[in-house]
Amino acid sequence: MSALLGPGGSTTTSVGGVHRRATCNGDGAVQLTLRREGGAVVAEAWGPGAAAELEILPRLLGLDDDPVAFAPPPGAIHQLARANRGLRLGSTGRVFEALVPAILGQRVTSREAKRSYDSLVRALGEPAPGPPGLRVPPSAEALASLEYEDFHRHGVERSRAVIVREAARRAGRLEEIGAMDRAAAYQRLNAIRGIGSWTAGHVMGVAWGDRDAVPVGDYHLPNTVSWILAGEPRADDDRMLELLEPFRPHRRRVVVLIKRTHAGAPKYGPRSAVHDIRAR
Repeated sequence: MSALLGPGGSTTTSVGGVHRRATCNGDGAVQLTLRREGGAVVAEAWGPGAAAELEILPRLLGLDDDPVAFAPPPGAIHQLARANRGLRLGSTGRVFEALVPAILGQRVTSREAKRSYDSLVRALGEPAPGPPGLRVPPSAEALASLEYEDFHRHGVERSRAVIVREAARRAGRLEEIGAMDRAAAYQRLNAIRGIGSWTAGHVMGVAWGDRDAVPVGDYHLPNTVSWILAGEPRADDDRMLELLEPFRPHRRRVVVLIKRTHAGAPKYGPRSAVHDIRAR
């Protein structure tokens, strides 16, 4: 099954081999359930957007991705590729849906970002069709209508709130990215002030399906990549890109494989503190 990447929380669950995802497409809200039966994937969908979601299922599962084309030389990545044989990188085609949690992940820990996103989903997202428990991500209209103090209640300070609101206002143009070529897609994303290489790399990987996307500017990723590929416990973005360069145009696949090890470089200092701005 593909590497299905999502914000988690109230919009997605994965329990006992059953993957559930709530989203919204051009036809409306939908809940999609996936489970493996032998060598097949069985999909069910509920809601007005069910038919459209099942139509894009091959893209979501990464059936247009050919893992055989990835042939790394002997070494750590070769071993990881063998251990994850058949891994496919899917894409959702939902740019704004991928962009909001990515913006919320700027300059904070992943725990803080997930908490804020889940709070927004529970407050603004409607219950998903089908089995209970999931909620559809907030619409662009709902997010654009929020005042800065509203974002503050969800743990989002003004700087990130400004970017979310601006992206929400341009949501229609952002969704056009799915039909653009790679260079034009990045250009349109980066045209929004506050969206840089890190955010664009995440969004283009998840929504557009860029198998060479690298989220430059990540706090931990350079150290993790350098530790796995070179045994070096510390690195900056330039060193990370140097180590990943031989794997182009499959750098996102390499990053995904490395993340699936759950390994990290040795830690020499205290963990980053988690701050709740709602108390400020």
